[in-house]
Amino acid sequence: MLRFSSLGSGSRGNATLVEAGNTCVMVDCGFSVSETQRRLVRLGKSPGDIHAILVTHEHSDHIGGVAAFARRFGIPVWMTAGTSVMLNATDFPSLDGPVRFDGHTPFAIGDLQVTPFPVPHDAREPCQFVLSDGAVRLGVLTDTGSITAHIHQQLTGCQALLLECNHDAAMLADGPYPPSLKQRVGGRLGHLSNHQAAELLAALDTSQLTHLVAAHLSDKNNRSELARQALADALGCDPGWIGVADQTEGLAWRQVG
Repeated sequence: MLRFSSLGSGSRGNATLVEAGNTCVMVDCGFSVSETQRRLVRLGKSPGDIHAILVTHEHSDHIGGVAAFARRFGIPVWMTAGTSVMLNATDFPSLDGPVRFDGHTPFAIGDLQVTPFPVPHDAREPCQFVLSDGAVRLGVLTDTGSITAHIHQQLTGCQALLLECNHDAAMLADGPYPPSLKQRVGGRLGHLSNHQAAELLAALDTSQLTHLVAAHLSDKNNRSELARQALADALGCDPGWIGVADQTEGLAWRQVG
């Protein structure tokens, strides 16, 4: 059995929990130590329950709390070599540095099978993950500006998806961001729009999909109802069936399989 939840998702901090058997990992940690602890309690967890932290890339909303949290509780941190060179090695003195993995090679942490895959994003060596208990698969995809054939290959046939719906294209165009930031967010190395996420979803084999969660929604350039509707149109389902990982409230546990 595999289950997942979110401590929060958005430009002000991200962290996802994935659990299988006796293993629980946190994907990213963009919150302070105290805030991460508070949000863990909300999900019925404590720092001692976390066996590893998987890092997607070095942007502060994903890695801002990783070093302090890992040092405080002695938790190993896993990241690509490219991500690690963007960090100060002294951030991890008690852990002999992060564990470096190849972004194309699967590995295991306890009862969880982890398959990383590279994504187009404006970071040194960003990746996302498919996590499995051996029976069901959860695909996690945020912080990518475009979809590659390899992303499609990794995510097709998953039983659960946590999928970036960062912005509504019209809201981004008409919104408060300066032109340079609009270009970055909407560019090939930026973030997925609702429409892009829906296009990906429509191209995947979703015949086994039991959970779909929209994630990393922009506070200024998106609304949850727009993200839900775009994904629902792609699946031909009721928008209410689709979950949203909220910046403040996160996402309650979802059991897969």
